[in-house]
Amino acid sequence: MTDVNTVLDQAGLTNEDVRAYVNEWFAVTGAERVEVVSAADDARLIQVALDNGDLLPAGEGSYFSRSYFKDTARAEERTIVATSDEADKGIYNNWKPSSEMKPKLVELMTGASAGKTMYVIPYLMAPAGSPLDKFAAGVELTDNVGVVLQMIRMARVGVDYINHLGNDFVRAVHVTGDLPNLGQGTPDDKRYFVTVADERTILHFGSSYGGNALLGKIAHGLRQGSYDGWKNGFLVEQFMLLGITDKETGTKHNICGGFPSASGKTNLAMTLSPDALGDRYHVEFYGDDIAWIWVDENGVLRGFNPENGVFGVAKDTNEHTNPTAIESIKPGLGVIYTNVAYNEKTQEVWWEGRGEKPTDLDGWLDWKGARIADRTPEQADENWAHPNSRFTTTIANVPNAAEQWNDPAGVEIHGIIFGGRTRDREPLIRAINDLAEGVYDGLTLGAEATFAADGLEGVLRYDPMSMRPFMSYGEGDYAQHWLNVVGKAKNNPIFAHVNWFQRGEDGRFLWPGYRENLRPLLWLMQYRNGEVTGVETPVGVIPTREELNLEGLDEQTLADLDTILTIDVKRWQQEMGYRKEHLEQFTNVPAEIWEAHNRVAKALEG
Repeated sequence: MTDVNTVLDQAGLTNEDVRAYVNEWFAVTGAERVEVVSAADDARLIQVALDNGDLLPAGEGSYFSRSYFKDTARAEERTIVATSDEADKGIYNNWKPSSEMKPKLVELMTGASAGKTMYVIPYLMAPAGSPLDKFAAGVELTDNVGVVLQMIRMARVGVDYINHLGNDFVRAVHVTGDLPNLGQGTPDDKRYFVTVADERTILHFGSSYGGNALLGKIAHGLRQGSYDGWKNGFLVEQFMLLGITDKETGTKHNICGGFPSASGKTNLAMTLSPDALGDRYHVEFYGDDIAWIWVDENGVLRGFNPENGVFGVAKDTNEHTNPTAIESIKPGLGVIYTNVAYNEKTQEVWWEGRGEKPTDLDGWLDWKGARIADRTPEQADENWAHPNSRFTTTIANVPNAAEQWNDPAGVEIHGIIFGGRTRDREPLIRAINDLAEGVYDGLTLGAEATFAADGLEGVLRYDPMSMRPFMSYGEGDYAQHWLNVVGKAKNNPIFAHVNWFQRGEDGRFLWPGYRENLRPLLWLMQYRNGEVTGVETPVGVIPTREELNLEGLDEQTLADLDTILTIDVKRWQQEMGYRKEHLEQFTNVPAEIWEAHNRVAKALEG
């Protein structure tokens, strides 16, 4: 068996607290070997993964991985936040006492890495040197080389990030487990994904996929981070972050925002200017999934994307919907594809929405590894790629990545937006001037539930700030924390709600979306700066047709503007009842939030 301390010495890992942690879990998991990794090990470990079959070549400098067929997404019902204080319990965080969960995980992990290598991944979920460094450092221990390769792309990896921090690091232990024998989705399900938030410890057992296994990303970057932020005065949110520069005036604005699933967050984060406006406006990418936000010593709201990469959903990603993403996954960039369709002869990959489906089926395998050519007529319409298939690339590969994306000081935030997919009631954009009403709007953010799934056609599935799956403490305390943090900002950050998905009676979208979504954001910044006034409504300020930059839009879109720039009062009055029910399930909701709700409801009645 490996002499752990000798390996740590050779790797230059000098942090005594980290060394003790590695020794402890090496003994628990029963791993045969230990290896400390850094970003410099990527090429060597890629070859290891190719040699053992964990990766397959997907063209020049790109790679394909296939996860176990029952291990393809986050498992919210198995994801738990554990602490020693029941006051941390919320509606969405699936709280359990740490005294119950820690022994359970230790038992499951004991001896579960026998015969395997324990990889030690020292990482940082922040630009190095930021004011939040001590909250961003972690050490993941994993027995899966594929997880190492994904983490190298998604975080900053190396011992220099943690050697100087003493005990200020997140302990993140990942054990894959025997995937075919874990009872996924049955009463005997053995998987547990636990964040022991008040001990800054993450224990995940029973997966090798995405947020279940890349512990720096969701478990640390969102759940643990948000708990740390609550206790230390900053926000951690599932937000995109982009920058818009007016090339004529030189002014720049940065906007962050939360969007529930399938509401356009990644496409907006990676958007470009519309062709008609490209000569004047340049859009920069900071991040598509997470933002850490704080108020600096000058009262300026600032934020950064803690990630080093993009873990994007492949489905429907193409040159029209997201040309930036397509550029960032070109051959030769070290991209890893997961659970897409793969051609074992040509090494091509494909997914639904990528383009025309290949007609020559020779060599094509679906995401489970089954031959497409062998499908029966009944199977002809089944997906080739999993709907949650992914690509992993680094921000350095994103062509319009902002120069400041890795700045430890972060960037000033001028706007905070929320947007859920809904076919009616929500206009294209509505600005919100009041802090409490802005936070209230985020708490009542939702996207339409489908009738088939929920039996409630047109009713929203609420997803506060888009953090529903990632909450680490109670929702009322969360709302108060938002009021406290943003309330300190003196740089006038403005809230808004956007909706790209209104439909006409014939079912067609009334707004073209994608790159055209820059237009309402430009109006929002003009409104913030006092350059336009908009029209007051009970739910916020909406633009007039004349205030929007409409250059280059087609006649049909111009005709539809009257619909998407109006408020359906009756539909909103109905919505307020649903919002009230939603908020009533939470404890400790601040009085300011209820006052905001009542103000909006009264204005709608008037």
